[in-house]
Amino acid sequence: MSAKSDAGPMPATTLFEQIGHESVADAAVAQVEDLIASGILRQGRKLPSERELAEMLGISRPKLREALKLLEDRGLVVSKHGEGTFVAALTGQAMLPALLALYGRHEPAFFDYLEYRREQERFAARLAATRATKADKQRISDILSEMERAWKAKDDDAERKADHALHAAIVDASQNATLIHMMTSIYELTKQGVFYNRAFLKAIDGSGKTLLDQHTKLGRAVIDGDVQTAEEAAGEHLDFVEESFRIGIEQQRREVLAEKRRLLSD
Repeated sequence: MSAKSDAGPMPATTLFEQIGHESVADAAVAQVEDLIASGILRQGRKLPSERELAEMLGISRPKLREALKLLEDRGLVVSKHGEGTFVAALTGQAMLPALLALYGRHEPAFFDYLEYRREQERFAARLAATRATKADKQRISDILSEMERAWKAKDDDAERKADHALHAAIVDASQNATLIHMMTSIYELTKQGVFYNRAFLKAIDGSGKTLLDQHTKLGRAVIDGDVQTAEEAAGEHLDFVEESFRIGIEQQRREVLAEKRRLLSD
């Protein structure tokens, strides 16, 4: 028999909603599946503790265990002894380590990656400018504020984190679950540093101000619902990234050649 809850509706900000009908385990499963499918719960995310989750859903712990077992049987969550329950790895790795290393050494492959990202970022920006909610816009606004603070403080680590966060927030604001899941996998590559060198991105102006201005333009366009400007800003930003890397790579080559000439002249 399912546990009956006398509690009223959960606050609007609560991730899970209380269940009040007979198919308790199935209803709990459906909520978790919906959160995974929509990209809100992503692979690797730890679920609340059994006690907390049962309270959020308003069901008994035995019924919750039944639901979690169904989710695990479907390959959607994994239970780790002593650690808890996590959303399973659903999209896998975008690339295996060997291919990642190859991309890091192979310039044409790297620029193929930028070409792919340019189109996906434009698509995400266009959708986000149309679909962003009040919460999405506040999140983007907060990230832009942090990005400017980090730039003024010359905090490279905070700048890098804000950069990643902004792009992820815009993809989330697209409300397209497939795009969210796929770009989450792609962004993992940038976090690993395989395709990202912020020193290169400052090669053109030396200060990173251009990069800040581009991110600000993109974020503000999404917040303002300016579809055309958002899409253009996303494309311009990736064009700038590509040009920065070309300049940075060429500079590295010149430095290597100059060092070789120096060694021969000594």
